[in-house]
Amino acid sequence: MKRKKSRLPVLLFLLILLGGLTALWIYKDEILKKLPGLESVTGDSNPVDRVLQLFGAEPEEVRKLRKAELVLTDEGHTEYYFSTLPEEEKRCYREMLRGIREREEQFYITLSSDEQVNHVYKALLFDHPELYWVHNREHVYRTVYGDSDYCLFSPGYTYTEQEMQEIDASMEEAYRELCSLIPEGAGEYEKISRTYAYIIDLTEYVPSEHDQSIAGVFWKKEAVCAGYAGAIQYLLERLGIECLYVEGDSDDSDEGHAWNIVRIEGNYYYIDATNGDQPEFLIGDAVSLEEHKTIIYDYLCPFPDEYEITYTADDDFTIPDCSAVDYNFYVMNGACFDTYDDGQVYDLCCLRIDNNAAVIRFKFSNRAAFDEAVKNWIDGDAASDVAQYYMQVHDMERVEYHSGVLDSFMTIYYIF
Repeated sequence: MKRKKSRLPVLLFLLILLGGLTALWIYKDEILKKLPGLESVTGDSNPVDRVLQLFGAEPEEVRKLRKAELVLTDEGHTEYYFSTLPEEEKRCYREMLRGIREREEQFYITLSSDEQVNHVYKALLFDHPELYWVHNREHVYRTVYGDSDYCLFSPGYTYTEQEMQEIDASMEEAYRELCSLIPEGAGEYEKISRTYAYIIDLTEYVPSEHDQSIAGVFWKKEAVCAGYAGAIQYLLERLGIECLYVEGDSDDSDEGHAWNIVRIEGNYYYIDATNGDQPEFLIGDAVSLEEHKTIIYDYLCPFPDEYEITYTADDDFTIPDCSAVDYNFYVMNGACFDTYDDGQVYDLCCLRIDNNAAVIRFKFSNRAAFDEAVKNWIDGDAASDVAQYYMQVHDMERVEYHSGVLDSFMTIYYIF
């Protein structure tokens, strides 16, 4: 007859192990005081938690993060991309936002996969242009623990405290200056139009080490598309306007592009201040003349189908549909023609001259009408009559003017 083996040693081992872990937890503070060097060995701020992780337990801080109430709004920010995330990514978003605002070198977040962490980080940076001090690299550094669904997040920062004080001051100065340019009682469109023009006047399109954030615009007055779009978003949000930052591809470049979407009276419109600051399409030496530096209003609420011929948003997020044209600059100013009529164009030009305008621009809503206008007003001599009228109004014997054609928007420009 076989003798049954006793289970007592196994039970004793489990009881001892359980008792040891319990004691470790109860006396963890005392252990930390007596073993300060243990932190450098484990690599965590709480070595007891690190030991517990070896047995599959989550750090206490992570457990607290999971129990924390999920805040759904952040005052002063639209946070459109936050609204598109599932709940677990929204929680991680809030964890990142808190840690970055407090400039923590590393902190726990309750996600660990590359795909999710990078997705949340991108959404955060798209929603919060004011976080200019955080490194905006596409991929982030993190420390993962096996198969755990949490990690230590290391965002990385790009400016010193002194530099941040200077940048913050320049941002506040720009906001005050913009507010002084907006008349009392201005509506959404006028606030957007003034902001669009202000950023274009303020900024030079220059690649630099600061060009990817609003620090480049407000501090150095130089940026590329990411800086322009972030600055537009920052100012419009402060003015109470819903504004999104958008990244995507450009058919005429392999470097990508950034622009904005704004909401006006319930409808969404594209805004592209970077291209509004690019008058290279003007013919001859007009671009090099300082007095001819002009704002290109074709990119202020452009016709969506025309804009989308060149620019396509990334598919990482779903963005609002832009379909309205009511607040297109040319529609607003009676300078968009459905058909070509020489007299209508001439009358518009004279009206602009009567209003003391140095820039005359008009567009067409269809290619056939535009082509006919180009034939008469660019290739032909129809503009000479307008030049004669300009000299008459301003009592001049001679006037020099430049022209240009923005083919993608079927627009014709004259600058006197």
